Amino acid sequence: MNAAPPSSPVRLTILQGEAKASADPAVEMTTILGSCVATCLYDPLAKVGGMNHFLLGEPSGGSASARVDGDYGLYLMEVLINDMLAQGALKQRLRARLYGGGNLNPDLGAIGSANARFAREFLRKEGIEKAFEDLEGTHARRVDFRPATGQVRCRRIAETAAPTQKPQARPSDLVGGVELF
Repeated sequence: MNAAPPSSPVRLTILQGEAKASADPAVEMTTILGSCVATCLYDPLAKVGGMNHFLLGEPSGGSASARVDGDYGLYLMEVLINDMLAQGALKQRLRARLYGGGNLNPDLGAIGSANARFAREFLRKEGIEKAFEDLEGTHARRVDFRPATGQVRCRRIAETAAPTQKPQARPSDLVGGVELF
């Protein structure tokens, strides 16, 4: 009797404003960060992990919109934790690794540092152990995370390769029409 062939890796790209959790050993999550922050959470007993990618920690002035807006860490941290709990994780066993929060463009202020502060403070308030962080600085990062094992690889992107300006308006020659049927 032949053993089943190993399953091929499943790569999930975590985009800005997303949070995903998985216990599938074939899954590898990946994201690229500038001033955004990604949190990788892992429960070593349940072998469940997840990643989020947020643009800002919370809106200025404590607006309630952060509770339902995917751009904000306040919302995405809760989504990630709840997804993991639904898959058998326990909050008291969660371990966190934080990445990103780079200050790539001095003209934009210290947005990355503010995101890093938010992430650290959220973990502290929620009683989640921070196992590691690679935050702030002036470089972008690529993070690859295997949620079922908790393994993470973070590569820094050379400052010369990282974008330093926000894109301007979309060039008119790239704007396409929509055909309805």
